[in-house]
Amino acid sequence: MKRDLHIPVLLKQVLEVLDPKPGQTVVDCTLGLGGHAAAILERIKPNGRLIAIDLDPTNIIEARVQLQKVKGREGTVRFDIVHENFGNIESVLAGLGVGPESVDGVLADIGVASTQIDTPERGFSYRRPGPLDMRMDPTRGEPASEIINRMSEQDLADALWELGDEEDAKKIAKLVVKRRAKEPITTTEQLMAIVCEARDFTIERGMGAKLHPAARTFQALRIMVNHELSNLDGLLNALPRVLKPGGMAAIITFHSGEDRPVKHAFRDLFRAGVYSADGRDPIVADEAEKKVNPRASSAKLRWARKA
Repeated sequence: MKRDLHIPVLLKQVLEVLDPKPGQTVVDCTLGLGGHAAAILERIKPNGRLIAIDLDPTNIIEARVQLQKVKGREGTVRFDIVHENFGNIESVLAGLGVGPESVDGVLADIGVASTQIDTPERGFSYRRPGPLDMRMDPTRGEPASEIINRMSEQDLADALWELGDEEDAKKIAKLVVKRRAKEPITTTEQLMAIVCEARDFTIERGMGAKLHPAARTFQALRIMVNHELSNLDGLLNALPRVLKPGGMAAIITFHSGEDRPVKHAFRDLFRAGVYSADGRDPIVADEAEKKVNPRASSAKLRWARKA
């Protein structure tokens, strides 16, 4: 399925924070369809190197075309794309011959891309019928259907609350267990209908709501499927070891469960003297960007500079 290049969130702000320059080495931990990466690659010409990581093989195919256009025939800039989890950034860099404390900038745009949500067969969307999958890399790991059909009621309720801020977590978990006893939950439609029922929404009313009643449940399940918070922790722990002195880290998050560990990690390492500066107040999109790109409405950009 061919997809249009999505609009990269907070692009202007990311470039201001990272301030990529010719000849530098920059890592984009979440390549996506190449929006941020292409802009960075343009800035590090000539003789720069971009290392891009993505867990979604479909993204890599399409983004490679965008980056090749920026590189051009003259080939004065280099890029490498690695199909891997950004939590393994240190092993990725080692595999490419990049030693410790050798990177000028690191960017990560955490969360799911609109292009993944818009592809029904990927199973991310409560608005589009499809298999309940949600894996960013369809070639590895368990799909969401397997997880939701085996979790205990208490564990599921805890996950919905902790990862999705879902106030009706207990009601949803109870009804999920009741429904799956009759038949396995295997589609996005089934799960969406269960959540609507548990929260006393009709499906029609849910579709018209500003925040769909199943949004937080789908978010929590997606985070579980892709181990997003543990991967984020891996990245945050590795950053001081991969950045060179003066190197910049920039991370974009979309909900409190992602933003909190970034905020705390940057703050704690600033206090410990590992970072010489950090963005205490997150950078957010202005009204103009929100109108053009609604996904930017919940985006927060935090940054830190290696001492």
